[in-house]
Amino acid sequence: MNIFGIGLPEMIVILVVALLIFGPKKLPEIGRSLGQAINSFKAGAKEFENEFKREAKQLEEGSQVSQYAPESESEKVVTVSSPTETSQKS
Repeated sequence: MNIFGIGLPEMIVILVVALLIFGPKKLPEIGRSLGQAINSFKAGAKEFENEFKREAKQLEEGSQVSQYAPESESEKVVTVSSPTETSQKS
């Protein structure tokens, strides 16, 4: 068992020190609070990841649309008559 680079012996030492500092009555409350904090952090990270993916998808869809649509007036088709056509009309 290796969590965050901490092995089983180190975990036991940490738990014994925490038990000595906080006492047996306070330790379950601290564990519960720590678990809630970790769950809250996971939920926030998941929400951030989903938001990031959503924004990336919107940007990707926006760039695909702009590839097919003309971006400026200069890209529109304009018919220009040649000088010989204008002289024939006169």
